[in-house]
Amino acid sequence: MRSAHSHQHIPWHRDPKTRGLIFQAAAVLLFVWGMATIAVNTVRNMEERGIKIGADFMTQIAPFGLGFTPFWDYKLGESQYWEVFVVGVQNTIFVSVFGIIGATLLGFLLGVMRLSPNWLVAKLASAYVEFFRNVPLLLWIFFWYVAVFLPLFPPPRESLSFGESFFLNKEGLYLPRPQIDDAGGFAVFMIFFVVAVAAIFPLAKWAKKRQDEIGARFPVFWTSLAMLIVLPLIGFYISGRPFHLEYPELGRFVLEGGINLNMSFFVMWFALTTYTAAFIGENVRGGILAVSRGQTEASHALGLRHGITLRLIIIPQAMRVIIPPTISQFLNLTKNSTLAVAVAYEEIASIWMGIALNQTGQAIIIITITIVVFWTLSFLTSAFLNAYNRRVQLTER
Repeated sequence: MRSAHSHQHIPWHRDPKTRGLIFQAAAVLLFVWGMATIAVNTVRNMEERGIKIGADFMTQIAPFGLGFTPFWDYKLGESQYWEVFVVGVQNTIFVSVFGIIGATLLGFLLGVMRLSPNWLVAKLASAYVEFFRNVPLLLWIFFWYVAVFLPLFPPPRESLSFGESFFLNKEGLYLPRPQIDDAGGFAVFMIFFVVAVAAIFPLAKWAKKRQDEIGARFPVFWTSLAMLIVLPLIGFYISGRPFHLEYPELGRFVLEGGINLNMSFFVMWFALTTYTAAFIGENVRGGILAVSRGQTEASHALGLRHGITLRLIIIPQAMRVIIPPTISQFLNLTKNSTLAVAVAYEEIASIWMGIALNQTGQAIIIITITIVVFWTLSFLTSAFLNAYNRRVQLTER
């Protein structure tokens, strides 16, 4: 028989679930009240000092020039502050994306090298990891910029050229710039390019299904690379060659034309890549060690080579351990891009929260916008990688 006490109603003040909800609601209200109090006091104090708060300055002409604007037609004396913000955001994304790609590739290589049976390879990888991750990133940025790259590369008139299309000197790397001649034809070309990119995903899915069914591997990488070259090339000629390339040429003192990836960008990309790769390498090493050694022994017993074992058996299982800490390293790399002010790379912290803030005095709104930008970038990065992480997790029966 059930106890009579089991039918008694639990008072709300003793119910753990109810008390939990009350405490959470009180914490949220306290936080909102605190933030509102800070905001009201800040606005009142600034008004008493005659400092206006608002976004009206965004449409004012920015009285300074920018040197690195590869994707935006920024003009001194014409462009407005909102364009300064756009340039800062795009430059931050630009160096962060390329840094993440480079750090991931180098980090995976380091992680595998540290577990290599070759003594020299393993020790070199270990020395790299210990050497890079125990020195502050800011020091590495100064080191690469002042001690390595500036003395290493020649002046513009003595640029290193590659096929008369690519030039490398103290000012950075110069690349050909696409110039659109026919907007309609260019749209057709982009359709072919998008189709080539989109076709890679179903191809990879089909190849995996095919391998699971019959055990035969399909050359996904080379097929995808061929599609990325052939389809856009077909679209280029079908659309009537809608664009041409503007090649950099040596002027009186400097190279003119084309796209200039300046030295500041190159240094930041290199520093972020080499520094973050040391941490990612440790994540990869830990993920591989988390896989049971029996998996390796079983694959070798079946006659599989070490490279195939690593690529098809070990790494796929290790990814569930590698991805979560690597997400944090991607976020750290994006936030560390703010150190670019040390080498005058024009990302959002240096030109928006630095130059624009000093020119306008709108500290509150500019700093708030900058915080929102980095929060958004971090949220999107985490959301994408967490979605991928859920896909590679082991599914239990």
